[in-house]
Amino acid sequence: MNILGLESSCDETAAAVVSDGRQVLSSVVASQVETHERYGGVVPELASREHLRAIVPVVDQALAQANVPIDAVAVTQGPGLVGSLLVGITFAKAFAMARGIPLIPVNHLEGHIHAVLLEHPETELPALALIVSGGHTHFYRCEANFRYELLSRTRDDAAGEAYDKVAKLLGYAYPGGPILDQLAPFGNPKAVKFTRAKMSGNSLDLSFSGIKTAVLRWTEARDMQAEVAARRALVRPTLAELRAATPQPTLDLIASFQATIIDELLSRVRVFAEDLDLTNVIISGGVACNAGLRAAARRLPYDISFPTPKLSTDNAAMIAAAAYPRFLAGHTAGPDLRPKANFSLA
Repeated sequence: MNILGLESSCDETAAAVVSDGRQVLSSVVASQVETHERYGGVVPELASREHLRAIVPVVDQALAQANVPIDAVAVTQGPGLVGSLLVGITFAKAFAMARGIPLIPVNHLEGHIHAVLLEHPETELPALALIVSGGHTHFYRCEANFRYELLSRTRDDAAGEAYDKVAKLLGYAYPGGPILDQLAPFGNPKAVKFTRAKMSGNSLDLSFSGIKTAVLRWTEARDMQAEVAARRALVRPTLAELRAATPQPTLDLIASFQATIIDELLSRVRVFAEDLDLTNVIISGGVACNAGLRAAARRLPYDISFPTPKLSTDNAAMIAAAAYPRFLAGHTAGPDLRPKANFSLA
């Protein structure tokens, strides 16, 4: 069964064709980084307009590369930016109606889980899943038959959002998370001590707004305006140029920031895996590309599965893969399908 998947929840317009939930026949992603980098983050209205421009050529390219009959169309229903979601859903409904094929709505977070299962079908359930990206930081217990239990989540900034905001604060270009990851190995991860948030209610929930504020206070105390301005003036710098523009104390700050984020995430992996007696761990989402996180996670005594980088960030192959078992279970939608900006997976 060949499923066309569509993903437009944030700032990537993506289409892919996946056969039987396992074989990726095509995967096309149109990025909006150049549109949003001047603002240091995603501007929702601009994202919606870019999706409108990109959706038809992206789908055409995915269909041409796959060159197979399409049996169903799957689309991200949420969570995400409502205007962006609406573009993908409207196109998917029209495509399904015109061709007389089923329409399958998919939760974006479930897509990230299936990004791992797509490449690692040997992963056994139940499993612990950490979905960590610019918009999400959630821990789930995943069982068969679409059963998900939310264990903890961030109460403010997602981990990827904290990376990008700290990078912007320090004068690096958007998206700044990958830049900080590249620079972190050059610093001392124990140089700067960050206070960890203590959460009321669920003590294993996360908060990353405090560490972002701590970085702001650190920069203010050191009068770094000239240093930050010099980095902002760089145009598409190389790693060597970025390192040359970053004094050692700032490299130490970056290394300490990354080490703290990773420890916050993996300390909860250890707690949940031990408390729930889970040995299989899925880590997915854009921040799953982070080299520091991958290296630290590999040292844990569990069966850790990451998607490849191309399936870690937002893509449509994961949506089509997640849709296949949904379709087999009869989970289809009609022309009244609407976007859900806040769409719970649990």
